[in-house]
Amino acid sequence: MSCDNELIEQITRLVIESLEKYSESQTKVPVGVSARHIHLEEEHLKILFGENYQLTSIKPLSQPGQYAAEETVELTGPKGKIAKVRILGPVRPETQVEITSTDARKLGIDAPVRTSGDLKGTLGITIAGPKGEITISKGVIIADRHIHMTPDDAKVFGVKNGQKVKLLAAGEKGGVLHNVIIRVGDNYALDCHIDTDDASAFQIRQGQLLEIIK
Repeated sequence: MSCDNELIEQITRLVIESLEKYSESQTKVPVGVSARHIHLEEEHLKILFGENYQLTSIKPLSQPGQYAAEETVELTGPKGKIAKVRILGPVRPETQVEITSTDARKLGIDAPVRTSGDLKGTLGITIAGPKGEITISKGVIIADRHIHMTPDDAKVFGVKNGQKVKLLAAGEKGGVLHNVIIRVGDNYALDCHIDTDDASAFQIRQGQLLEIIK
């Protein structure tokens, strides 16, 4: 009889541990730390790198179909330059430069915090490649903190597209990140995106799990 009791206790313990792990997975998301980068439209890619040029993928990104390209460009603002800014592919309908607050100060640009694609009223910058140079009239932003997830993920987490949540980062310099936008899409993979300024301030590591606070 004691053997039966021990077996029941063991099974109960395993079930509780599994439920605890499951519960934790429904409140935490992996984080991806994004360095400065640029998305190019087709016409600008031609000017910077030459006619019929194709980007060379060196690493897939967390979101399906997106990748870090081998190619880089140089940014020039009113006060400074930043070289070797990575291009992310594939090409997009409109060129967009994503930098950090630290980068903005170095370049001398008053870049607003925006959702990707929301470029109305933003400032431009000069972009140089190996074959040419362009100056865009708008498109420089500091990307907002956001979480990509599928509709099924959103149901599990109990959130909806466009909702703002907070993220709790553990650690010696941990804290709460506010105004994190939920982005829901059928083709998204679960991942939270913050920039290198945020990661440095809270000592957040690539792939670390952050807890969603609604």
